[in-house]
Amino acid sequence: PDLCEKVEKMKELTAESQEEQSKAGLQSMEGEELEHFKTMNAQYKSKFGFPFILAVRNASKNTVLSALEGRLSNSSQNEFVTAIEQVHKIAWMRLLSKINTDDAAGFLTCHVLDTANGIPAAKMKIILTRLSPEESAGVVGEFITNDDGRLEGGPALKGGKEFIVGTYEWTFYAGDYFASKGTFTSGTPFLDVIPLRFGIDNPDDHYHVPLLVSPWSFSTYRGS
Repeated sequence: PDLCEKVEKMKELTAESQEEQSKAGLQSMEGEELEHFKTMNAQYKSKFGFPFILAVRNASKNTVLSALEGRLSNSSQNEFVTAIEQVHKIAWMRLLSKINTDDAAGFLTCHVLDTANGIPAAKMKIILTRLSPEESAGVVGEFITNDDGRLEGGPALKGGKEFIVGTYEWTFYAGDYFASKGTFTSGTPFLDVIPLRFGIDNPDDHYHVPLLVSPWSFSTYRGS
């Protein structure tokens, strides 16, 4: 499929493609932006000999434009591999939207480490919110970390109907935590409430999303 042609022929697309293109906002391109897209797309097809392919279900219009511009500099071999990876992503996301995942085996955990004091961050308030899918959005739970900096009672989400593929956000109340420890912070805290947005893509995987934090910095990664 040619993504550029699909933008111009939205009504001729399958229901799945129409939904994906609409979410990305591709149909809103016009004027210079649309012409720039068409020009880059023509350059892409001329260079590689096949249409530009991108999984756009969870992408924005800017993501699409940036990907097209960036991938123009790829070698033919690397770009072919990238295009195939995108086909796999499209198939994966469409498959997930068709199957029942009520018996999902995945789970979500968290661990907070206080790097300023070199200890687990005990008694920090954390809120987990589901941002998408829209019909399931809302606060999932509120937690207080235990003495080991982990969630009391185990995973925040543990399989079943609640472990839904989508976008989530941890909210860490780091300012309150450091105040309780007597750790020096600035008058206007550099870091106070820390939002951390992440995605769950596989309903059967373990997602461990920790926070390493001080009054001046924080980091995260997908752990195990």
